[in-house]
Amino acid sequence: MTVRIARWSATHPGRAIGGWFAFVVLCLAAMSVAGIQQAGQLDLGIGESGRADRMLDEGGLEAPITENVLITPAGGDADEAAADVAEAMAALPEVEAVGTPVTSPDGAAVTVPVTMTGDEEQAEEDVQALLDVTAGVQEQYPDLRVEQAGEASVMKGFFALLEEDLGTIAVLSLPITLLVLLVAFGAILAAGVPVLLAISSVGSAIGLYALASYAVPDGGTVTHLVLLIGMAVGVDYSLFYLRREREERARGRDTLQAVEIAAATSGHSVVVSGLAVAVSMAGLYLAADVNFASMATGAILVVAIAVIGSLTVLPALLATLGHRIDRPRVPVLWRLTNQQRPPRFWPAVLRPALRHPVATLVVSVLALLALAAPALNLKLANPDEAAFPRSLPVMQTYDRLVEAFPSTGAAHEVVVEAPADEAGEVRAALEDLAARTGADENFAHDQEPVIVQSDDGRFSSLRVGVPFGPDSEEAEHSLEVLRDELIPATTGALPGTTTAVTGDVAGGVDYNDNLAAKLPWIIGFVLVLAFVMMTVTFRSVVVGLTTVFVNLLSTVAAFGVLALVFQYSWAEGLLDFTSTGTVVVWIPLFLFVILFGLSMDYHVFVVSRIREAAGRGLPIRHAVRTGITTSAGTVTSAALVMVAVFGLFAAMRVLEMKQMGVGLAVAVLIDAVVIRAVVLPSLMALLGDANWWAPRWLRRSRPAVGAGSERELTPAG
Repeated sequence: MTVRIARWSATHPGRAIGGWFAFVVLCLAAMSVAGIQQAGQLDLGIGESGRADRMLDEGGLEAPITENVLITPAGGDADEAAADVAEAMAALPEVEAVGTPVTSPDGAAVTVPVTMTGDEEQAEEDVQALLDVTAGVQEQYPDLRVEQAGEASVMKGFFALLEEDLGTIAVLSLPITLLVLLVAFGAILAAGVPVLLAISSVGSAIGLYALASYAVPDGGTVTHLVLLIGMAVGVDYSLFYLRREREERARGRDTLQAVEIAAATSGHSVVVSGLAVAVSMAGLYLAADVNFASMATGAILVVAIAVIGSLTVLPALLATLGHRIDRPRVPVLWRLTNQQRPPRFWPAVLRPALRHPVATLVVSVLALLALAAPALNLKLANPDEAAFPRSLPVMQTYDRLVEAFPSTGAAHEVVVEAPADEAGEVRAALEDLAARTGADENFAHDQEPVIVQSDDGRFSSLRVGVPFGPDSEEAEHSLEVLRDELIPATTGALPGTTTAVTGDVAGGVDYNDNLAAKLPWIIGFVLVLAFVMMTVTFRSVVVGLTTVFVNLLSTVAAFGVLALVFQYSWAEGLLDFTSTGTVVVWIPLFLFVILFGLSMDYHVFVVSRIREAAGRGLPIRHAVRTGITTSAGTVTSAALVMVAVFGLFAAMRVLEMKQMGVGLAVAVLIDAVVIRAVVLPSLMALLGDANWWAPRWLRRSRPAVGAGSERELTPAG
């Protein structure tokens, strides 16, 4: 199939290139017309907290967006400043109401609560008007500190920082990728074609996801993920194909023959690799989480488009350019990358694994397991304000605000649904609950809990502040006390009522519980399907088992590095971040799924070359040496591209993006260097001919990938 597609594209280049261009334009047009549907709070809710959010929505009791103007120190001037803030804020159309100024329990600060109009998205756009008022009052009272923090201002500052970092990455990723490819090819056109295809794949995938987002709304990270994965696999797939085509032309093939051989070998490997990534990412759907579902959808789309592009428009470009793909040549780099003498470096690297496979395998596996050991103590936490960069002025204000007024931080929202004629009993029970929290040190006492009831009397809510960080053990304990002790004794004792708790703490706990319950199923799904795919692809049960083993090894080693870097402070100066002592809760699962898929890129490509050599009759150790040395340049170049792109994300100031970038970069480095140059060759050399063992029914099916010789292919097929 890959050969037939490549032959048609190569013999009809105008149609193939024009069709690809039209496809990209249509996808971009779809994005501009449809836009990307963002997931709302109701979409993201999970478990009891999700049910509580839906009850709040049905009763029209969603908490309004509130900003707080903090004034310090308290005193006469502070009271005047608070009055000026209240007067100016009340005149803004973006403001629904201004609360009475409140003095902190220690008498050191005053805050003015301001309720905004509109939803979260609208509030983020409108909050600048409030910030301008706060800045104006600060100018009037230079002896005071007048500052503002709240959900809208925090998210506005956070997303501005995120967009700035992503803009920097977009600017830097292209020249860095081009530089790596120039070193790999020594020619400008050869380096530019993979980048062009990767960019067009990313743009097309984002456009198609804009349509898909109406079924699977964006949890907020899809476009970033599509850029990350699209640039990596888009360049890699084109690189595999292009290097093989150039290799065959160097052997004397004409352009069409070279394209067909590349399609039969590297093209087939690209299809298998793409399917492996898609299958791995599909495991995220089992989490029953909108965030993971949107990530999976975006990643699958960009990988599928990158595969299609490498099989269709790439052969057309290669056929059109012919030998001109190697122009203009970069003099020094061209000579270095096109030397004809036998390689020396990689045979030297492989020598220990091939001569002493048992000792090499044992030492390398033990070293990787030692590197993975810190992952046994991996501490996970939900991304919250504690992880936001403190370089943001609004986060410094937020910290001072929460310190002075704990109730403005994390909170529990108790929601009760009951028949309308029982509204009085529900209110009395909530008042009892509020009194009990007022006498309990697990809850904040600087402001009175607020009880609100819907117009029809069916829904009621009580907001109770928490004097701890939302992801702290103390906050989780306060939730346990609320759910297991206080609610059963108050609202839970009322017949015919339903009580649920939501809020930052409850949402985080329910999210973690859901993830813990689904994690074994997701891991099992990915491992089983990876084994089946590789077994069927190579017609070898042993290849399937070794694939799962080596990929698991590189993944857990990357987890160990992640724990070392982000749970402890020794890398803070190097990577410019402040450790929270934790790793963001969704990162390990996401890394496991995506790394298992991406690792298949190199594995399929390398094992295919080894299988080709074995198919020509070479003994297994010679086949391993031949397969790895002939693919080493391509794998190294592809790994450098991935590490460079992922490394840019590691430089971001947003902690979860930094953790994702470090995890991906380290895993690819381990996979491309340690696994492919040490673990895999020693393992395959040790197994010998057993590498290709399969039951008789599997051996009877069509030849495995790489089983034949490319010399059997001709332009006629």
